[in-house]
Amino acid sequence: MRTTVLFARLLRAEWTKFRTVRGWVLAMAAAALVTVLLGLLSASGSHQSCGGASGVCPAVPVGPDGEAVEDKFYFVHRPLDGDGSITVRVTSMTGQIRLPDANPANRRVISGVVPWAKAGIMIKESMKQGSAYAAVMITGKHGVRMQHDFTHDVAGRPGGVSKQSPRWLRLTRSGEELTGYESTDGRQWSQVGTARLTGLPATVQVGLFAASPGDLTVTQGDFGGSSAASRFAEATAVFDQVSLQGPVGGGAWRPDDVGVTLNPDGSAHHPGGFKESGSTYTVTGVGDIAPLSDGRQIENTLTGVLTGLIVVIVVAVMFITAEYRRGLIRTTLLAGPRRGRTLAAKALAIGTVTFVAGLAATTAAVTFGGQVLRANGNYILPVTAFTELRVVVGTAVLFAAAAVLALAVGTLFRRSVPSVIAAILVIVVPYILATASILPSGAAQWLLRLTPAAGFAIQQSIPEYAHVLGNYAPSAGYYPLAPWAGLAVLCGYAALALGLAAFQLRRRDA
Repeated sequence: MRTTVLFARLLRAEWTKFRTVRGWVLAMAAAALVTVLLGLLSASGSHQSCGGASGVCPAVPVGPDGEAVEDKFYFVHRPLDGDGSITVRVTSMTGQIRLPDANPANRRVISGVVPWAKAGIMIKESMKQGSAYAAVMITGKHGVRMQHDFTHDVAGRPGGVSKQSPRWLRLTRSGEELTGYESTDGRQWSQVGTARLTGLPATVQVGLFAASPGDLTVTQGDFGGSSAASRFAEATAVFDQVSLQGPVGGGAWRPDDVGVTLNPDGSAHHPGGFKESGSTYTVTGVGDIAPLSDGRQIENTLTGVLTGLIVVIVVAVMFITAEYRRGLIRTTLLAGPRRGRTLAAKALAIGTVTFVAGLAATTAAVTFGGQVLRANGNYILPVTAFTELRVVVGTAVLFAAAAVLALAVGTLFRRSVPSVIAAILVIVVPYILATASILPSGAAQWLLRLTPAAGFAIQQSIPEYAHVLGNYAPSAGYYPLAPWAGLAVLCGYAALALGLAAFQLRRRDA
């Protein structure tokens, strides 16, 4: 009890020191203000508009879990009213890929399929883009997969498909549960996966589909970094031995080019296609069925964090070095003979102040910056309330942990200038090197794993999806560590540095 009271007194004394130095208070307020203002300035400079008379961009489909999705494919379907199944044999999967051209008028196209081109069978809630679905498919380079509701992917057997080595696929429905199977001979089946689609209506659409995302090319720069470009690609699959079980609607198959892009004259841009010859069906499709990563993200409003962080580092360093410079450290240590406890109180004080200032700044930046982005026609990829809270609160923790780390460095060096430089070198510089396309992607990722800059991962709101081909590089806003893992690295460095500083403080004279 007495220890708690003594620590509370030390903490109060450190808080009193901070608030009575007007320069520190103003500097902390400036750190928060610059974080907000630079974020708003960046948002105000970002504009987006679409073609057409109105210039209004079409609505982006939203998946069952609330994420923005791309739901663009060619679907040949019939209604299924209740439980049932569809079984097919896939005998061929081919495609076309456009090569880069210096002259757009001379387009070069080669035969081939991109790794995540897909074709197979699907049960979908409705023809509305973003509606729930489950599908079993053969892919360009990733074998058989079962995917559902855009973000879920389960691997089946590897390998491709040909007339000599066809692949059988089956998808069954039992209430809200859909199960996918695969076979090499149509007799012995193995289960790929199961999906439960909550709220699935009695009548759904069942049929054959094909889709192909663009061909992604990542080019490494001469001085590090990378750039990505995506070009047109399409996939064509041949199905036969199609079998439907259950209360399936009669009549002909209905083809739908889901999500097809329209030209100004109303015609389809890169349309898919469907051909029926006896019991053989050929389906051609473009686009993808996957989470969308093309859009602004909520962390784009936090561009001022880096500048604000530099100001915080300066304040945190001076919170200890000013006492050394003025000779007041002796008084501080006399008031708290337990030097480790005194340093802990100082760290808690500066960490709490920084967290509060950072929380206010990030809340304002995300809230008002998002409004500015939307007013300028930008589409912000939606995230859950928990994810947004994690980005906002996590960034405030990032500020606080960096302040504690800077305080520890100041305790070790005792002098302001070398301490500020050292703290910036270990926190800020690795982040700049990793995200400014200065280093190769591999080196940038290692920096964001091993240095305190890993803490910036807490700001990533859109995850990397293994079944979606993308440029998942630090320069594109993707980090090698999960958000909380990255923040834990920074906190670990802060704790280690604070422990070392406490050890040195006990050994050295004031």
